[in-house]
Amino acid sequence: MKNTLGIVFTYKYEEDLKTLTQLRSISSIPFGGRYRIVDFMLSSMVNSGVTKIGMITQNNYSSLMDHLGSGKEWDLSRKRDGLYIQPPFSSANSISLGANYRGRMEALANTMSFIRRSTEEYVLMTDADVICNMTFDDMLDYHIAKEADITLLYKEGSFSNESYNQFCFLATDEDGKVTDVTINPAKNRNKLCVGTLIIRKSLLESLVQECQSHNLYSFRRDVLQANLKDLKVYGYKCDEYFEPITSISSYYDTNMSLLDEKVREQLFGGDYSIYTKIRDEVPTVYRNTSEVSNSLIADGCVIEGKVENCIIFRGVHIHKNTVVSNSIIMQDTEIQSGCQINYVISDKDVVIRQNRKLFGYQKYPTVLPKSSVV
Repeated sequence: MKNTLGIVFTYKYEEDLKTLTQLRSISSIPFGGRYRIVDFMLSSMVNSGVTKIGMITQNNYSSLMDHLGSGKEWDLSRKRDGLYIQPPFSSANSISLGANYRGRMEALANTMSFIRRSTEEYVLMTDADVICNMTFDDMLDYHIAKEADITLLYKEGSFSNESYNQFCFLATDEDGKVTDVTINPAKNRNKLCVGTLIIRKSLLESLVQECQSHNLYSFRRDVLQANLKDLKVYGYKCDEYFEPITSISSYYDTNMSLLDEKVREQLFGGDYSIYTKIRDEVPTVYRNTSEVSNSLIADGCVIEGKVENCIIFRGVHIHKNTVVSNSIIMQDTEIQSGCQINYVISDKDVVIRQNRKLFGYQKYPTVLPKSSVV
């Protein structure tokens, strides 16, 4: 995919994730003990041979910029191509768009100077709120073989959950051509369009200009649905592990799925690595009073209490006589002695005082905001 430009939309905001996105974008939410959500899609692009990637941001992106830096960890710190962070209002003409993008086409209009300067023939566009480890070479080959205008990645299954109401669903014929695009339909919710697509750069430029001229902004409604009869739109089925993060519940479930060896093998056991910002830490210390079972624990922690079925990030200190179970404890959190923690998501730098009892439920875990003291 050396002839492909990558564009990642990192600004997506989920109302159900607002406790975790008050100070950061969804793409920079910590995940899996040492990663950020954006690491997975960014690594997948790099592993596909995409060497020029634009990250479209909107607000609360300082955490994302701190994490990505120059892109060195993803081999994107280079003299030619590399990582390009596209903040809002990158041109004088885009100030009129306001503080928030109404849709993808409006966001793309803001970064058209970057797209026009790029020499790649194809564009791979995707959201950043996805946990996956895959390459897109076969998808591009499929796109070229079908002589498609747009190729949409979709996941097949049963998606009745309300978390998927914001997504669109596809209907395809025997050849894979998309015959219908629906948003939150009452039925036929089995081909979920996950927001990843391939399109020719020249066509993308034309579509963005057309949307601008009519004050249109939605890719799904104003491009896909409006032009389905005029464009050759194909669907490409994703058979890999591919989980969008749409709510606190899906964030919790996807994290906890890492305790399943089969899921870990799918994400981390193949030929391609997931890259992230390196933070050197000493190994985790397990005191004589510690008891750990079925948990992922990052380095730099001190474990003195009981931990079961948990995801523990770097630098966490769990004191003695404390039981932490079925929880996600983020970086540099301190849980003091005598606590009982069950079904809790603790953001970074949280302090839980002595003898506190915090309980949630699997579908509705208790979420502690960043730097809070309980």
